[in-house]
Amino acid sequence: MAEETVTKKYITKEDLKSHNKPGDLWISIQGKVYNVSDWIKSHPGGDAVILNLIGQDVTDAFIAFHPGTAWRHLDDLFTGYHVRDFQISDVSRDYRRMAAEFRKLGLFETKGHVTLYTLAFVAALFAAVLYGVLACTSLLAHQISAAILGLLWIQSAYIGHDSGHYVIMTNKSYNRFAQLLSGNCLTGISIAWWKWTHNAHHLACNSLDYDPDLQHIPVFAVSAKFFNSMTSRFYDRKLTFDPLARFLISYQHFTYYPVMCFGRINLFVQTLLLLFSRREVPDRALNFAGILVFWTWFPLLVSCLPTWPERFFFVFTSFTVTALQHIQFTLNHFAADVYVGPPTGGDWFEKQAAGTLDISCSSYMDWFFGGLQFQLEHHLFPRLPRCHLRKVAPVVKELCKKHNLPYRSLSWWEANVWTIRTLKKAAYQARDAANPVVKNLVWEALNTHG
Repeated sequence: MAEETVTKKYITKEDLKSHNKPGDLWISIQGKVYNVSDWIKSHPGGDAVILNLIGQDVTDAFIAFHPGTAWRHLDDLFTGYHVRDFQISDVSRDYRRMAAEFRKLGLFETKGHVTLYTLAFVAALFAAVLYGVLACTSLLAHQISAAILGLLWIQSAYIGHDSGHYVIMTNKSYNRFAQLLSGNCLTGISIAWWKWTHNAHHLACNSLDYDPDLQHIPVFAVSAKFFNSMTSRFYDRKLTFDPLARFLISYQHFTYYPVMCFGRINLFVQTLLLLFSRREVPDRALNFAGILVFWTWFPLLVSCLPTWPERFFFVFTSFTVTALQHIQFTLNHFAADVYVGPPTGGDWFEKQAAGTLDISCSSYMDWFFGGLQFQLEHHLFPRLPRCHLRKVAPVVKELCKKHNLPYRSLSWWEANVWTIRTLKKAAYQARDAANPVVKNLVWEALNTHG
């Protein structure tokens, strides 16, 4: 029940929660209540990120994802109400203070020359690929060119990732061009698909039913909780744990690396599924055009090779090199803590710390990881240019220590061990006969002796 005083109108947190239906969508930021029922349709980050936190305080998430200029747009959405029982946890207070300090230091606006260097590197790699394929005749030269192309795709993906989180160019128009060039045109992966899934991943980090980056049934499962055939709240479909899923997951700790070599195919498929879907896709025509560019130059390049075996191994090698990036992305999350249910606005920092793993490396390897080895730092401050992530890591580590939150920084080898151990544990649980799935003849034949 709303309560009115001389100067302010108040509602309780329970009142706020009740405004969670289409046409009646409210959130609060720093205790002020906003109606986003209409705004959600034009929200640049998509509707899923708002719907997942509707009826809650979203201050920390708002700070993480939005520049300072976004605050002035809130006035148009203000309902006139404040949350009477609004409280801030010690962790959130420290997080907001840290974000404000970074802003005062200009870290969010100082981007360095990473984008320029990376774009120049990608251009050089592309030239090397063209030379190796068109000017060289040896099989070795062609395979080296394939490996270089894989490295190009990795670096180009980092450009697309950075430009999706913050403006890396001189203005938004050039930034959109960089997204389409580095994503759609060069890698064949739609920036629209990436934004749709990646924003949801950031918001619901390691939620089994809300984070699309953990939903890989029937091939992978990081938790036995998937064996109950839960419903994906992101894809709005059931993740069925059937005999095929049981069979594949039972050996996932063996198939993990081979599957990663073909992970790119899944990204191509996901891109096309989105672009041909009935969902409202921003810049659908431009995304289609960019994908068409990729599927023009890439097949033409491969066709320049003299024989079909060489063409096959060229594609296979280029895809296999990009497996390094797919592995990196999974290392950052597969072995971290998971939960079931929607994200909550009151424990933003805690959920990000629990759901991420950092990869420790020397500074000269930062270019290879694209800054994403500092996964917790990136999740807490997704708009922070990657050139600053190493600088802020000690501060984040100290804050985690202060509040007794996990801060896990593993070597590449250790992260692989943790991930395989997680997959192996779930694989053995999938083999458990107590799970109520009808066994097929293939399963029985392969597991007669346990």
